[in-house]
Amino acid sequence: MNDVLAMSLLPEDWEAATLIARFWDPSMGGPRVGLVLGEHLVDLTPKIATVSQLAEDLSVISGIDLDQLERWSISEVASASINQDLSKPHFLAPVDLQVVKACGVTFVDSLIERVIEERCGGDGALAEAVRADLLDALGGSLRGVKPGSAQATEVKAVLVERGLWSAYLEVGIGPDPEVFTKAPVLSSVGWGSMVGIPSFSSWNNPEPELVLIVNSRGEAVGATLGNDVNLRDVEGRSALLLGKAKDNNAQSSIGPFIRIFDKEFTLEIVSAEVIQLSVVGTDGFKMKGTNSVAEISRTLPDLIRAVYGIHHQYPDGFALYTGTLFSPTEDRDFPGLGFTHKPGDTVEISSRHLGTLVNVVQATEELRPWVFGITEMYKYLKKIGA
Repeated sequence: MNDVLAMSLLPEDWEAATLIARFWDPSMGGPRVGLVLGEHLVDLTPKIATVSQLAEDLSVISGIDLDQLERWSISEVASASINQDLSKPHFLAPVDLQVVKACGVTFVDSLIERVIEERCGGDGALAEAVRADLLDALGGSLRGVKPGSAQATEVKAVLVERGLWSAYLEVGIGPDPEVFTKAPVLSSVGWGSMVGIPSFSSWNNPEPELVLIVNSRGEAVGATLGNDVNLRDVEGRSALLLGKAKDNNAQSSIGPFIRIFDKEFTLEIVSAEVIQLSVVGTDGFKMKGTNSVAEISRTLPDLIRAVYGIHHQYPDGFALYTGTLFSPTEDRDFPGLGFTHKPGDTVEISSRHLGTLVNVVQATEELRPWVFGITEMYKYLKKIGA
């Protein structure tokens, strides 16, 4: 493949990968399910109407005569997406009927940052002093502490004695991880879309994450990238404001593709994925970060079991944000105030096996409203005879 724009989305070993996309077709007035084949997206929708359906039986792909299906240029779809040209086919998040779940505080570094947010009461100006106090109490680090272990119990006792115990530490090193619903069904955005920061937030950040795709049987069938956009000041005021901090229009970005697990790409391989973050502002500011999935405090199967089981089923499957190691402590404007987004920031999240997810930050109030929900999806599927 020689097209630079198309190549910028794809994983390094894209020729060996099975990659599933979703894109909007204006002529049909709805979403299509696509398979990456060379420089094109093959429209699988006549055979497989939803990604949720595909996750239930991946073998159906091998039985489809791809030569009989319509094709779209990846480059043209990407160009329309990044230019916000909704009159042409453009990328969507590669999930549809799945519930979008998330596990938080799954890395030690991000755990410490959550505790800092809480103790700052959402005031970023206090972060540096609180960070120093907390690290002193922890002896510099929590690395190596296994959640739910006897060592974790000892750490808890010390922090309780010093008045530093937190709800975040409970889910970070206690027996049960944090699990929450990140976004409503069909509300996530995809490659090239705007991500939103509401006007009521002045301390916020991107969160580069691995997102697992899990079917109704609790089986991980693939993986993709995600930006779990976070409002630090809101959650910092109270952990009970998690929904307000995490679930606003266009705060869940997923993509560009779902890479299906196979003999060459497994859950074990993605457990060692290194996810890179780049933020470039229109003011010249640049920031880079890394999320090394191998440093996660709990295994990926453990996180899936915390979400799915006899206690909770998902008939249409779910997408699972798995948390981030990245901690946005780099100052942007003033010393000690750390990082926060500005409109126009370009956020790139990339990894070797999953490609690159690109979004631009905009004020939530200036984004197009989310209008295509479950009712519209039902009408569309009925219209196309799915």
